[in-house]
Amino acid sequence: MSDDHTHVQEFFGARAADWDSKFPDDGPAYASAVADLGLRTGDRVLDAGCGTGRALPPLRAAVGASGVVVGVDLTPEMLEAAVRAGRDRDGRLVLADVAALPLRSKSLDAVFGAGLIAHLPHPAENLRELARVVRPGGTLALFHPIGRAALAARQGRQITPDDLRAEANLGPLLAGSGWRMTSYVDEDTRFLALAVRER
Repeated sequence: MSDDHTHVQEFFGARAADWDSKFPDDGPAYASAVADLGLRTGDRVLDAGCGTGRALPPLRAAVGASGVVVGVDLTPEMLEAAVRAGRDRDGRLVLADVAALPLRSKSLDAVFGAGLIAHLPHPAENLRELARVVRPGGTLALFHPIGRAALAARQGRQITPDDLRAEANLGPLLAGSGWRMTSYVDEDTRFLALAVRER
């Protein structure tokens, strides 16, 4: 396992048990972002880097009983927290790396990624892997319940020009990885970039 993976597992593993209690009011933001993804009944959707599975209930509600919801995360403790919260009822939880998904090519309609991009060790390659598993015309949502400036302030840092989530950086990154950005919102109360899988 690479050092990047070890760091991510250590960071999130140590925080998994009380992760949800630190962010108790994020539910409506998740539901709103899932709604903007435009899922339909019967769709197949991946929650990439699902953590404790906070997106799984709204994703299940969006695709219905006939849809498929898969949550993938690299950190066992996060998936265990998702099970304790009962979110495994809303989707299948898989311990896996988003850099090498155990999914067939073009098998999904959409990918939801909350707080994901900042933790990707090789963003262009990793976004290409997400594109691989989505059908042409499928969608991607890169989401965070607060915007870049609010997150930086919370973490006691400044936003830098090389921030991958900046619109000027994210658009070309997505375009080079098989996606076309269709919407970009970066407000104090929400970050949401939507993209479509190119043919």
